[in-house]
Amino acid sequence: MTIAETPQNVKFTQGYRKYVLGILVMVYVFNFIDRQILTILMEPIRLDLKLTDSQLGLLSGIAFAVFYTTFGIPIARHADKNSRVNVISFSLLSWSVMTALCGLAMNFWQLMLGRIGVAVGEAGASPPSHSLISDYFAPEHRATAFSIYSLGIPIGVMIGYLAGGWLVHFFDWRTAFVVVGLPGIVMAFIVRKTVIEPPRGLSEGVRGKQQLASFREVASFLWSRRSFRHVSLAGGLHAFVSYGIGNWIPSFLVRSYHMGSAEIGTYLALIAGIVGGLGTFAGGYICDRFGQKDRRLYVWIPGVSLIIMVPLIVFSLLAQTKEAAMLLYIVPVFLSPIYLGPTFAVVQGMVQMRMRAIAAAVLLFILNLIGMGFGPLLVGMLSDYLKPEFGAESLRYAMIVAAIINMWAAVHYFIAARTVREDHNSNPDLQSVRTADSAA
Repeated sequence: MTIAETPQNVKFTQGYRKYVLGILVMVYVFNFIDRQILTILMEPIRLDLKLTDSQLGLLSGIAFAVFYTTFGIPIARHADKNSRVNVISFSLLSWSVMTALCGLAMNFWQLMLGRIGVAVGEAGASPPSHSLISDYFAPEHRATAFSIYSLGIPIGVMIGYLAGGWLVHFFDWRTAFVVVGLPGIVMAFIVRKTVIEPPRGLSEGVRGKQQLASFREVASFLWSRRSFRHVSLAGGLHAFVSYGIGNWIPSFLVRSYHMGSAEIGTYLALIAGIVGGLGTFAGGYICDRFGQKDRRLYVWIPGVSLIIMVPLIVFSLLAQTKEAAMLLYIVPVFLSPIYLGPTFAVVQGMVQMRMRAIAAAVLLFILNLIGMGFGPLLVGMLSDYLKPEFGAESLRYAMIVAAIINMWAAVHYFIAARTVREDHNSNPDLQSVRTADSAA
């Protein structure tokens, strides 16, 4: 069913809504498997292609993030005008093929081109998915839905760690890229054939076609909301910490504790998948459960979680044994993704339905450019800078410096709390629904 064929009065069962959310979670799982597979493979790639930490940081960071964030905006505008389902299925197909092709790279530049191809493809996944979720789920359930959607991150990272760790143990890093890339082709077909494009504004009861918003209009609207400015910057700064540490933690465990790839993959998969998954769901569920009376909880809870994280990450990175490092790493992994569902819900709640995909793209542009773009790169560069003094332990201290930035991120969440209620309540779509309800 195309976007033109979906009637305005269509109703979806609760079971079908859950099915669509499950499918979008699976797409996000493939997104993060193919995005994060590089992290567990960085050491064998470094040795095989003779790369520096700065080059690895470039591959896993800015080279990917620039194309991912830049292409996300025009693709999101296309999704706000046309079928979001088609955009997601085609994007999944393209990045899966490019992931498999990364296994054929013979040097740094070929691998970079492959990663750029993955980035361009993945740019078309999250913005239209955010828009679909906003139409399938009402505002009071939206943070929970976004947290469930965000479970794709820990599940994808878990599978990526397991698959990458064991495939490189038994085969090589090239085989790992091919094996994790190909299943996405099948998933793209399932998305295209089984997910229905809903009418825009379905969850709020808003009917009628609205004029498509331009990027400039959406950007101006978001910038006028003070809470958006601080929430997006807070999320970006925390993403800097998350990617800066998460992308380098496998290499750190190899260098500082001499662990093998299969052992690292298994440990990190269990921690990221189970503990990270619980934290991802908890953030949205708690905010939806208790935040309806006070919208500020949607930013207070992420801010507090980031402050608690800092000393625990530092203790983990300074641990004398691998067992202590892994044990101390558990709580930060739980706290780290708590911000996802609330942050996505806050932004979607303040924009009109015709702005949703572009608004999600703008938010992800900020989060991923700061986080994915500069986190791994600057940690890698700092590690190279510290190497003459600390040798193999330089990565440990570079990651500690990155962890402290969480304090800065928390400050912006607390500042956002001053205006988040006002910005949410001023959404024109919500005001029109209230007017219609009053008239009825």
